Amino acid sequence: MFTGGTKLTKKISVIVGSLRRESYARKIANNVISMFPKGYEAQIVEIRDLPMYDCDFDDPNVPDKPAPEIYTEFRETIKASSGVLFVTAENNRTMPACIKNAVDIGSKPNGAAAWKDLPVGIMSHSVGRMGGYSSQKSLRLALSYFDMPTPGQPEVFLGQSPTLFNDDGTFNNESTIEFLQDYINRFVDVIEQHEDK
Repeated sequence: MFTGGTKLTKKISVIVGSLRRESYARKIANNVISMFPKGYEAQIVEIRDLPMYDCDFDDPNVPDKPAPEIYTEFRETIKASSGVLFVTAENNRTMPACIKNAVDIGSKPNGAAAWKDLPVGIMSHSVGRMGGYSSQKSLRLALSYFDMPTPGQPEVFLGQSPTLFNDDGTFNNESTIEFLQDYINRFVDVIEQHEDK
């Protein structure tokens, strides 16, 4: 995890919405990390070991349940980022539980949300044709409270994701690469404009 950001290198936290080691979401993330320009450092921030969120962890009236150290590390990593990129699958017509848990952890304690005003990009996929539409829309709804600037159209919905990769996990067609590079470019523009304010 990032321990701090600098103005020289912009840190991008990439959050993968699947815990499976060989997930398509992770393969997509691994491909797009290299699409960020010079001056950016993008890396996957693991969420698999984050305990399920419990409000008692952030309640000063419950002193016998302090927030786990991994919560603090996660929150500080997000706060040290210049932007966050979610790459997520879809589970049962919504975002995976691990993503919602990460969103909830980063949203607390009240008044100190890690997500607040942080540029965000979202890529979703599914093995079917819809490209994780429902997952992305539910994630956007969960994040809408935090005033997070984001690229506009076109959004990234990658359908039939198993067909997108070579055996080594790289993308197998130029159109996918160009489409995602364009999204990363527009996401970087959002970050740059945000930091110029």
